[in-house]
Amino acid sequence: MASAGLKEFYKGKNIFITGSTGFLGVCLLEKILRSIPNHGDIYLLLRPKKGKQINERLEEIKSNNIFERLLKDKPVDEVFARVKAVAGDVGEENLGLSESDRSLLHQNVNVIFHSAATLDFGDDLNTTININLLGTRRITELAKKCRNLKVLIHVSSAYVNSYLNEAEEIIYPLPRDPEELIKIVAKLNPEELEKQTPELLGKHPNTYTITKHMAEHEVQKCEELFPCTIVRPSMIVGAFKEPVPGWTISKNGPQGFLMGASKGVIRRLPVAKQLIYDYIPVDIVVNNLLAAGFHSGATQSKKTQVYHSTSSTRNPFKWDYVETRINDNLHKYPLKSAVWYPHLKLLPSVTYYKISALFVHFLPAIILDTITRLTGGRPILMKLHRNVNTSLDRLEKFIFTEWKFSAKNTTDLQTWLNKNDQEEFSLDISSLVWPAYFDDLTLGARIYLSKDPVKTLNSARQKDKILLGIHLLVQGGIVFLFWYIFSGILGLSLKQSFLLVPAIVGLLNLL
Repeated sequence: MASAGLKEFYKGKNIFITGSTGFLGVCLLEKILRSIPNHGDIYLLLRPKKGKQINERLEEIKSNNIFERLLKDKPVDEVFARVKAVAGDVGEENLGLSESDRSLLHQNVNVIFHSAATLDFGDDLNTTININLLGTRRITELAKKCRNLKVLIHVSSAYVNSYLNEAEEIIYPLPRDPEELIKIVAKLNPEELEKQTPELLGKHPNTYTITKHMAEHEVQKCEELFPCTIVRPSMIVGAFKEPVPGWTISKNGPQGFLMGASKGVIRRLPVAKQLIYDYIPVDIVVNNLLAAGFHSGATQSKKTQVYHSTSSTRNPFKWDYVETRINDNLHKYPLKSAVWYPHLKLLPSVTYYKISALFVHFLPAIILDTITRLTGGRPILMKLHRNVNTSLDRLEKFIFTEWKFSAKNTTDLQTWLNKNDQEEFSLDISSLVWPAYFDDLTLGARIYLSKDPVKTLNSARQKDKILLGIHLLVQGGIVFLFWYIFSGILGLSLKQSFLLVPAIVGLLNLL
């Protein structure tokens, strides 16, 4: 049975959002402002950061390029008239709220979107417990005191159950008692914690997944008190359609690698081309959050509803689909700031990647960083590649494991929406064509991550041709150098050892 309107449900409702400065959070805010014009007040939990007060941070949010489409028709003061900054931090007791702000939220908030979390797989258990687990508990404590709360929407992750290769839209039992884990971690010094972490994680691959898993149970504890829903995105990537195809501010996942590749800095990527990778566009996740909150609030469900915002069982992606297209796109949308001729090659293992990286990443980085240092610049390439290598060690399981996430609840939710909402708040990804989507993502990474506008494309393409010439000259020089060295070792003239050339070229192509 189709629902009444989503906009009608959110009409006049006051909304509280955590994580509003993040990739997903700012996209959620934009969608609400653009598509739900009769919303109530929107409270953003912001923490003072780097000497900036929350009103300054709110001004930074307003200047985000995601709002360009919205601000074409309305002045900024009108668009953000009902958006209010609230000073706080999910990592602090009572969310770090002042008495007056806490009272304000208790009296006014009708809808809570909890998106704030630490996403770093390298964070220690002490950090992730405080932010992901206890932060969610602090949100539920706030929710319990809200006088007219209609729904709590919690952003989880499809990978909270990453110890299972196939996961359903249910809340799985906890691997251990959260209170016990909290007490153990509190007693350990940093060295002891690092040593004991693998044992404490159990089946979980990292501190992120276990604490997000436990956070789901914090939400479930409230299901009898008010409607609760959980949305589990997989790897969130740039926009499919809204506000602009390819829009992104996140450097995680493929968009980050496309950014590095377009500069000519990232030249290798370890992936299993035949495995299914679960990527989901950010605008689909935003729609999922709004629709899930609408459904739970409208039906007044007494059971926590779970939705996978995922692609693996609905429209699976494989790198094999886009391999031949990636480099074409890098030269279709080249960067004016490229430092070398872009060429991205996919490799089947992290070990193979690290061997290749010695020659195509680290050696050029040493040379370019040295030149940068001599010319008074700040060398960054070696640091960049060391960070990439470190992150790959943490991500190897996620790069070379295939998961399938059932999305029946999400499919049913799309059907439950009325016809207008199915279009304006679509959860359907059947029309997403991955190669075409990667065209948009490459251009989006260029514009929004590398800050290279469309107007520079012509000059960038001219530079791309120059870089190609230099690249070919350098490659030719390297081949000649190896040819000269090997012919000398073998005691042959260059003419006599000419057959070494194709062998050398073949060997270099393997790297």
